[in-house]
Amino acid sequence: MYVGDYLGRRALYTPDLLAVVDAGKTPHRTFTYSELNNRANRLANWLRDGAGIQRGDRVAILAYNGVEYLDAFFACGKLGAILVALNWRLHWRELLQLIQKTGPRVMIYSDEFKDTIAQIMPESGIEHLLHIEGKGLSHSRYFEKTLSDSVLRPVTTEAVREEDIACLIFTGGTTGLPKGAQISHRMIAWNTLNTIIHDLQHGDVTVNTFPLFHTGGLLVYTTPLLILGGTVVLTRKFDAEQVLSLLEEYSATVYAGVPTMYQMMTTSPAWETADLSNLRFCTSGGAPLPVYLVEKFLAEKGVQFKQGFGMTEFGPGVFALAQDDAIRKAGSIGRPNFYVDAQIVDEQNQPLPPGSVGELVLRGPSMCSGYFNDVEASQAVVDADGWFHTGDLATMDDQSYFTIVDRKKDMFISGGENIYPTEIEHVLYKHAAVEMCAVVGVPDPKWGEIGKAFVVLKSGMDVSKDELFGHMQHFLAGYKVPRTIEFRTSLPISAAGKILKRELIASSEEVAHES
Repeated sequence: MYVGDYLGRRALYTPDLLAVVDAGKTPHRTFTYSELNNRANRLANWLRDGAGIQRGDRVAILAYNGVEYLDAFFACGKLGAILVALNWRLHWRELLQLIQKTGPRVMIYSDEFKDTIAQIMPESGIEHLLHIEGKGLSHSRYFEKTLSDSVLRPVTTEAVREEDIACLIFTGGTTGLPKGAQISHRMIAWNTLNTIIHDLQHGDVTVNTFPLFHTGGLLVYTTPLLILGGTVVLTRKFDAEQVLSLLEEYSATVYAGVPTMYQMMTTSPAWETADLSNLRFCTSGGAPLPVYLVEKFLAEKGVQFKQGFGMTEFGPGVFALAQDDAIRKAGSIGRPNFYVDAQIVDEQNQPLPPGSVGELVLRGPSMCSGYFNDVEASQAVVDADGWFHTGDLATMDDQSYFTIVDRKKDMFISGGENIYPTEIEHVLYKHAAVEMCAVVGVPDPKWGEIGKAFVVLKSGMDVSKDELFGHMQHFLAGYKVPRTIEFRTSLPISAAGKILKRELIASSEEVAHES
């Protein structure tokens, strides 16, 4: 068995099946498993013979989604090298710090980030550049020509083992520099198994709109489906109208997104005429999915939702909530996936009974291998019994359904009371006029912190702040109701579709300072 050579094995079994559609290209480019494997072999040969990349060496990529991203991932797997998946939303100085810490010798980049690469290069230690399109920088090689000039010869590295690292995926970086979670081949295998057990079938087709530097992009359906022999349609970035079109054009059977993506799909001009009849289900994660979206997809498109929970350090397939529970257990992340243990613990790391709020801890073979070059941080999140401490506050009911209450760092304390923003947001989403919302804690001289709600209203709808306050007071204890509401036309969204609360907090602090 050759660990890491995923395409070599899949191309042996199903060489002529459609593997990837690169919908970011005009016209769309399609690749069978045989063609995709040939590309990975060509790149692996160049990385080894042209750039001197060996087992354990790092190859970085700063690029929008495209077949080239998968070329790099699978080529590194064949060599036992490590793909460093860089977040293109970061400032070039942040990227430079990550590069200096991880030490990649090769950088693959999209033309859009050419200026960023130029700023990084003098202090990066990078030896080789490959540009995906455009003219690139001086001394940079054109990616496609590099492939065509490289020898087409199978590449496998028998020394690669399950615990070898396949790639580094970086955490959100809400506190300090993002940490590089070490995604091993063992982790990929177990995440794939967890996903297949609950979700996938041979012949499934998905449209991937998550960035491939994110665990959602690389590991939710992309890698499991390419191991299983399905088809992955890649988009450069999320665009609601394009997604609806691609789901129909390629008869997609499964799709994964976050609530903000689904909301934008329903308000797209293409929603009314989009044919989603081939979808067996959609998967939602990242935040609680409002019930009205579940009902709208079912009533208007006949599409059901699976929901769940995952994280960079443990893979995206940690919890699953079945379609039948989407409304009955609204707000829950479901039950642990097959090869995941989960429990709720107190501050002394002792298990809590059902109904108690405590920290969610996880254990199982899909856990990452710590953080790259950061022993202290790695040891801080795993206790002596092997439990990974997520930093999420959660509860479990007597049927083993888990519900995320909030992130420890998102919780704020007002007048001595713990306030969980997710609970408040769930109530706001019950109001018919609310399209999107976020609640954060902001400083207050009397109470320490108070809640502030940021609200985006649905198009053509109007509601007063007083009405929203009254709505929240109907469902929540008085101390939980935010003291202020700010209406906005939009909220800052990450590349993975999550609301960036840190930017909302920063904007509130700026306003407070100015006043």
